[in-house]
Amino acid sequence: MAKEQIEKLSSDYQALQEQLQSLALQKAQFTEQMDELNDALEELKNAKGKVYSAIGGVMVETTKDDATKSVKERQESTEMRLTIINKQYDEAVKKEKALREQIEGMIKGGAPGNAVTQ
Repeated sequence: MAKEQIEKLSSDYQALQEQLQSLALQKAQFTEQMDELNDALEELKNAKGKVYSAIGGVMVETTKDDATKSVKERQESTEMRLTIINKQYDEAVKKEKALREQIEGMIKGGAPGNAVTQ
């Protein structure tokens, strides 16, 4: 019985590790996107003359105000996504820690010969 429980918990732990990796990748992608948007805002702030925006792979002329507004909207959206990802990541880390402790407790408290030495 305990062996099956440990195997099930180990499987759950592995799935949680994969989820953490996926969330970490998403976090990195959204963080990079935020950096790019911050750079774009800085460039727009210093821009003089014509401003262009990419729409579906085509560059079109736009006003500095419209371009700034568009970048700020994308920045807000990305920031919201990043906040959600961070919360999901933090929750997954807590679950991972609790599950690891549960597995370690079961292994240490298991039948003789099943103890794991470090």
